[in-house]
Amino acid sequence: MRSILALDQGTTSSRAVVFDPTSTPLSVAHSELNQVYSRPGWVEHRPHEILQSQIHVAREALSKAGLTAEDVAAIGITNQRETTLVWDRQTGEPIYNAIVWQDRRTADLCQRLKQGSEAETIHQKTGLLPDPYFSGTKLQWILDNVDGARSKAEKGDLLFGTVDTWLIWHLSSGNRHVTDASNASRTLLLNIHTGEWDDELLELFDIPRAMLPSVSPSSQIHGYTDVFGSRIPIAGIAGDQQAALFGQACHQSGMAKNTYGTGCFTLMHIGTSPTRSQHNLLTTIAWRLGDRIEYALEGSIFIAGAVVQWLRDGLGIIKSSGEIESLAGQVPDNGGVYFVPAFSGLGTPYWDPYARGTICGISRGTTAAHLARAALESIAFQVTDVLRTMDADSTTPIQQLRVDGGASGNTLLMQLQADLLRVPVLRSKIAETTAVGAAYLAGLAVGVWESRAEIARQWETDVEFHPKLDSKLVDERYGGWLKAVSRAKGWVEGEA
Repeated sequence: MRSILALDQGTTSSRAVVFDPTSTPLSVAHSELNQVYSRPGWVEHRPHEILQSQIHVAREALSKAGLTAEDVAAIGITNQRETTLVWDRQTGEPIYNAIVWQDRRTADLCQRLKQGSEAETIHQKTGLLPDPYFSGTKLQWILDNVDGARSKAEKGDLLFGTVDTWLIWHLSSGNRHVTDASNASRTLLLNIHTGEWDDELLELFDIPRAMLPSVSPSSQIHGYTDVFGSRIPIAGIAGDQQAALFGQACHQSGMAKNTYGTGCFTLMHIGTSPTRSQHNLLTTIAWRLGDRIEYALEGSIFIAGAVVQWLRDGLGIIKSSGEIESLAGQVPDNGGVYFVPAFSGLGTPYWDPYARGTICGISRGTTAAHLARAALESIAFQVTDVLRTMDADSTTPIQQLRVDGGASGNTLLMQLQADLLRVPVLRSKIAETTAVGAAYLAGLAVGVWESRAEIARQWETDVEFHPKLDSKLVDERYGGWLKAVSRAKGWVEGEA
């Protein structure tokens, strides 16, 4: 019983990874998750598909590793964070689809909050900004728009949760309604200074307290499941980006990582004091270990790897995501083309839910290769926006960036990133850093690993990318990006 089963429930897939005590992945299984786009700007998932796909890949991963539930010391769960679910306390049935973090339906409500005095209260207490990205307004929308939802909630008949809570509730047969501090800090309802649900915020969003899960440390035994054949403790929970920060061994103030997934998320550990950003970064809980809360500054980019999926599925200029590197490599530069993939608005540092995707600089000589390169560059440019903002907020400039996620395997993209940031980019030897972060948190709780120092010693660099591009050329290209962003902003104001 020394293996850890990590459940990694993401936006576009459910994954499961089995790790041994040396952090070596013994097996990986994944299943794509269907997206529901019922209206422009709306993004939903089917709750039971989230649950069943996650259980399916967990069983598959155990089978691939030649293990049974009896060989598993604990389960760690990491998840897409702000995605919002509401279900019946008695039956476990959802009353509406899961509203995904990318969903923009509450943009007008958030705009009103930004213009009122509530914005300062929200920022001060939560470290977040009024934006449809977060769970609070999604939950409020469900209560106000699903027939009978509010009256049932006020009677105590409905439960709310982010994806971790939904999974644990079902895995524990309805016995545990719980989240951890990292996920709770993404709801607009938690006071990150106290680590508790905040009555003033609950009143602001008109959310009955009885709906909310208990908030627990990120590493402890939260409950048990026998879904996989015998009793296994569920011992680690963290939102996917915080899990990646932990998995990248960014345990000390000033260390930063970026995860290249559906979106891009850059987090910098800032210690035990929730420093407030002066430049539109988020202050979020990184994790809670025992009574100790540690914090991070975060930059959130809504569309990163998803832009490659769009080139594949929307335009059809590539047949698989892996083809983009070779296609983009056919041209030496972007040919003056800039692609702002604001399909779901813009996150850090712009926070514009009304922005939309824009391609600028197209000429008669523009080819599919230029579009592919501009798409890859858009990911690197957005991360550069965030890192430059972090440097402006920090007294110590970032010395390196640790990277993970699917697109971190793209050598061209990683070199572009190092060129734009002008600091080394270090790709982790363990590709599954989000999953391993959840595994570490679970393993710490049951003694597979004794300390964070032991975990940090297991982190290794796969490849280092160092800046090569002339700084004058970097500034010129980045200036073109900022010009393109100005064209994308405010595109659909009033149409949320």
